[in-house]
Amino acid sequence: MTIAKRRESERLRAERDAVIARSVRTLTDLFIEGASGHTLRDVDGREFTDLTGGIGVLTTGHRPDPVVRALRQQLDRYLHLCFMVFNYEPYVALAKALRGIAPLPDGKSAFFNSGAEAIENAVKTARASTGRPAIVSFQNSFHGRTLLTLSLTGKYQPYKVGFEPFAPEVYQAPFPYHYRCPPGHSEAECGPLALEGIERLFHAQVAPEKVAAIVFEPIQGEGGFIVPPKEFVRGLRELATKHGIVLVDDEVQAGLGRTARMFAIEHFGVQPDLVCTAKALGGGLPISGLTGRAEIMDAPVPGSIGGTFGGNPLACVAALENLRLIEASLEAGARLGKAISNRLEEIKEAHPLVGDVRGLGCMQALEFVRDPRTKESAREEAKAIQREARERGLLVLTAGMYDNVIRLLPPITMPPEAMARALDVLDESIGAVERSR
Repeated sequence: MTIAKRRESERLRAERDAVIARSVRTLTDLFIEGASGHTLRDVDGREFTDLTGGIGVLTTGHRPDPVVRALRQQLDRYLHLCFMVFNYEPYVALAKALRGIAPLPDGKSAFFNSGAEAIENAVKTARASTGRPAIVSFQNSFHGRTLLTLSLTGKYQPYKVGFEPFAPEVYQAPFPYHYRCPPGHSEAECGPLALEGIERLFHAQVAPEKVAAIVFEPIQGEGGFIVPPKEFVRGLRELATKHGIVLVDDEVQAGLGRTARMFAIEHFGVQPDLVCTAKALGGGLPISGLTGRAEIMDAPVPGSIGGTFGGNPLACVAALENLRLIEASLEAGARLGKAISNRLEEIKEAHPLVGDVRGLGCMQALEFVRDPRTKESAREEAKAIQREARERGLLVLTAGMYDNVIRLLPPITMPPEAMARALDVLDESIGAVERSR
């Protein structure tokens, strides 16, 4: 690294600290000047393999060619019109595309800017459809940083600190987390136990006839890539149907090819009533969608759902091209996910710090513990592994209720040999931290 480059990096970091609010936390002090595929380059000229994926956004990698081409063409047409004022074809075309792939029949859609907005509007739509006030969400969940989505989120630190009071009529139920189930319970019992927790909630806190929606992640993202048993997700569908509750599927992180299926809920053989998409949808541009059964989506009065930038034309054309690329890459993503899973199992066998590996497709994680019997969180060790990996040119994120999970979010289009090298670096980084303890 040249002195001039180093000074540029230091200057940018000083400027950042002077003008950006302390509450906006950045994982690294890197300043990125270029990105392509699975590779990042910083202002100091260093290259990194990126398995952070923009926190699940870059399912097809940085700057996928079809998306970039579509954006260049749209730039010559118009940048913004506002769909609440003028109709335009990309918005309608994207809704048609989602109807064709959504895990529910005859879906209608509306578009917004972020995953949190999609969840907020799912709640509003469910309330308008049912005439009920209450919402059930789950412990260890994450649904966003707005007031309502924070209220739904099942983790306090750091998301909720200092922001009380939260929105009323939100009730949290247990989510099946088999690795941390009470001792003596089999994995087969984990789902039914969590479903019993919802039934207890209905008896003790809120009557089911007051509940408008159950909002859940088919795989908990920020919670540490927790994959629930199939029986649990199917039981949620049965409970919702029995009580006339809208089942809201939050696919913001797990959806759109990330798990080797277009939607994660497809692994469970269940149809939701509403499905929320964001992150991967725009291929790097901000857009989110709410897609659902027509009779539910049409319940709010005209004009009550929308937003100035929701379904921006640039984001819509990017999403259309990215969906095509995701569909064409699902088989490759499934093969890559299987290779990742097999390699993580080998890493688990080689390293005492690794308590659990889990996930689906290219949404995989390792949970680190200091003692396999007590499962004491190895949070500091996980952070040290993250730092060690960075020094070796690999960027990964942490997650989990106890911040002791490293999650991997590679592009589903990543070459297998590049992924293999990245996992070798992760293996070496875990070993380095274990030797230093």
